[in-house]
Amino acid sequence: MRLDPRQGLIVLCAASLLAAVLGSVHAFSVFLTPLEARFEASRGLVSLTYSMALVMLTLAVLWGHRIYARWPAWQFVLAICLLAALGAIVAGFAPSLPIVWLGYSVLFGCANGLGYGFGLQFAAQANPGREGLAMGIVTAAYASGAALSPALFDIALTAGGFQTAMLGLVVVLLAVGGVCACLMRAAQARFVARDTKAPPLQVPIRTFVLLWLGYGAGVAAGLMTIGHAAGIATALRFEGAAWLAPVVIAISNFTGSLVAGRLADRPSQYGLLIGLPLLSALSVISLAGFGGPGLVMILLGVIGFAYGGIIAAYPATIAKMFNMLDAPRIYGRVFTAWGSAGVLGPLIAGSLFDWTGSYQMALFVAGALAMVSVLAVAALMRREAACQGG
Repeated sequence: MRLDPRQGLIVLCAASLLAAVLGSVHAFSVFLTPLEARFEASRGLVSLTYSMALVMLTLAVLWGHRIYARWPAWQFVLAICLLAALGAIVAGFAPSLPIVWLGYSVLFGCANGLGYGFGLQFAAQANPGREGLAMGIVTAAYASGAALSPALFDIALTAGGFQTAMLGLVVVLLAVGGVCACLMRAAQARFVARDTKAPPLQVPIRTFVLLWLGYGAGVAAGLMTIGHAAGIATALRFEGAAWLAPVVIAISNFTGSLVAGRLADRPSQYGLLIGLPLLSALSVISLAGFGGPGLVMILLGVIGFAYGGIIAAYPATIAKMFNMLDAPRIYGRVFTAWGSAGVLGPLIAGSLFDWTGSYQMALFVAGALAMVSVLAVAALMRREAACQGG
């Protein structure tokens, strides 16, 4: 069913609202100290909660395309919010840390991936010709959730601890689920799946590897920096409050997603995939070599902008390289690169800091990874040109 522009806009609003509340998963760092105190657990064990949530999120994006079209969109988004709310309830009332993992990491993490993947693909599908802009808006909304939720969670933690924060999240999820379901129903929208009788589009293995490597190396550079933003600001003797670092990155991330989403609708599909990681590489290397107190926030902002642009540009590019019905499956596979980078990138940066006593080596590694992304896309461009010429 082809939606008119008004219906497409309604779907985009619903997908963005859903993404905004689910983006709160990336504010998990505010729960580290409360959970350590509540369960008398180490920082490493508590951090596993977030790492496992990212793994479940990635798996849900990978396999979610199989179920997007099984129910009307309004039922699907409502079910996602109910599953996420159930996970938050289980985590909030958990008597032990493993039960927190069950609720937050497994249930909430799975719902997060299903909601993000569905909203991203459905927004593009409902807005033909503006797929990049639609995906950029959804990605930016996801980033806005990560930027706004820490302050709200902090208020809830001060008022009543982790349980109160989770109950607040439940209330928001149920409210957003109801609104999104009403919007989707008003749009009379349903996700269109590819015909299962037709053979799926086969992506050449080399093309897939280059896409995976380009995406993974590009976001790893950003995630290594983002995951340690406050620590980097402190290490570089930033004179203001260190908590400003993740806020600056989140705002820049939001802006980068919007800009890249808009530019992704232009004919050239590789310019962003080379330009953004190149910008990231120059910024993290500058941060390592020349980043003093006066430059640290500017450079972190540029890195956040590049990261936000990369995560918006890749799904839009994949939708244009292939077709909208096969894109959810292909993007789900490429998205495993983000999951790998999300788990390993911050861990590598932390390990290098422990080994060297500074973030300089970690930032140089991040810059090298960004250049790997540039080289992978350049190789992909040469391959595509050779195929077209042949």
